[in-house]
Amino acid sequence: MSITMKTERAGWLFLITIFLTGCSVGKNTYSPTKKFSLQQVEKDYSLYQNILEAHHPSLYWYTSKDSMNYFFKYGKSLLKDSMTEIDFRKVLNYVTAQIGCGHTTTRASKGLTKYADKAPLSKLFPLSVKIWPQAAVVTANLNRKDSIIKRGTVITSINGKTIQEITDTLFRYISTDGHNNTHRYQRLSSFGAFGSAYTSIFGLSDKYAISYIAANGNIVTDSIAVYNIAADTAGRKAVKPPVVNPPPRPSRHDRKEAMLNRSRLLQIDTVNKTAMMNLATFTKNYGLRRFFKNSFNELRKNDIKYLIIDLRSNGGGSVSNSTILSRYIANHRFKICDTLFSIRRKSPYHKYIKGYFWNHLFMNLFTARKRDGNFHFGYFERHYFKPKNANHFDGKVYVLTGGNSFSATTLFLSSVIKQDNVTVIGEETGGGAYGNSAWLIPDVTLPETGVRFRLPLFRLVIDKDIPKNGSGVQPEIEVLPTVADVRKGNDNKLDKAMELIKKDKAK
Repeated sequence: MSITMKTERAGWLFLITIFLTGCSVGKNTYSPTKKFSLQQVEKDYSLYQNILEAHHPSLYWYTSKDSMNYFFKYGKSLLKDSMTEIDFRKVLNYVTAQIGCGHTTTRASKGLTKYADKAPLSKLFPLSVKIWPQAAVVTANLNRKDSIIKRGTVITSINGKTIQEITDTLFRYISTDGHNNTHRYQRLSSFGAFGSAYTSIFGLSDKYAISYIAANGNIVTDSIAVYNIAADTAGRKAVKPPVVNPPPRPSRHDRKEAMLNRSRLLQIDTVNKTAMMNLATFTKNYGLRRFFKNSFNELRKNDIKYLIIDLRSNGGGSVSNSTILSRYIANHRFKICDTLFSIRRKSPYHKYIKGYFWNHLFMNLFTARKRDGNFHFGYFERHYFKPKNANHFDGKVYVLTGGNSFSATTLFLSSVIKQDNVTVIGEETGGGAYGNSAWLIPDVTLPETGVRFRLPLFRLVIDKDIPKNGSGVQPEIEVLPTVADVRKGNDNKLDKAMELIKKDKAK
């Protein structure tokens, strides 16, 4: 059976933007301005709360029961008559984020998703921003003619609100494992995500007062316009490019290969005996089992001594895939976890839970009830995996991590991080070091609004002996973003790995 662990991307932020920036309905019958009555949203909200209380294995893991009861009550107080789906989801996003589970997130209804796929955008927040605790730096300005606020500009406030005030507010709507803010910062730093989140909470403006640090060190405030897609497109059409013969359309095979290479790619420098493995997912359907087999075979044939594994964009996926990678690197036998359990098998809410039959069948066949009253998947609690014999890599390994390193990525890291030949470089992972709630994660569809939310059915404790403090896996060598590196487009984490390899060679 395929068991996957995934992290939700910033889709809800994008969909909220589509509504707030004003789209034409066209031929699509769904309307994002549709209003739901107070009775409808209260019914869906009660169902949402009841299902979480009945099934979520870690509802009170990082937030006490009294506190969650307070947040549930507060969320209910925000419900009102004539709410749109977007407004209702904002309430759910807020309450869901209080759980401290990065796998528990809301999704748009199928109607809104289809609408968003076809509806044209009109206006957007103009800036993309790389943000971390020390700074917020512009990475792109959609208003291309703006010569002042450009890549590398450090902004301090927007419309009178400091960056700290803005991020504190936005963080309340973003789910993460435990108390991890690294993941939240990284989520906002994804292209366009900051603008989408900002617009969803603070609204869209025709002008933005942006305060930034000028070249002389002074803080200056300038006004920039919202990005008008229609006007920009019209301006581009006015300039007709010269007619050239278009390149031939890539074949289906080439398109698939390009897609796979964006998700997993091995590059080998035979002269310097160094290889770089970019691994953006552990998800099935990417041929990772064969990719790993071929990759480590190539590393052996080329006598590669140094391997850099980039997991900064890896949101997780199949545990079997992350385990295979661990077996090529680990020099000792290891377990996936110490504990893996669900709190119940049956559900009175089964008609709202996608794939309920198969999940219920799986738990009946492969879990057993223990003295604690929970249903444990004992195989992974007991089984030790052994290192690969063929093509096992025994050289130096440098693993790059960041806020988007999530879920199954932390399982791989926990299996190899203590080895002398493995060095973890970068930032704290978004995925929890102590454990997470995932494994089987069906969608639940609320009947009145059609809003969906992801419901983890299992709690996984990776290592019971480490502190349950709500943090991710900490890097052994921390490398944080810098304004200079963002401005120049440098990859300082990769640079650090190459520096360490150079020093090791010099020995």
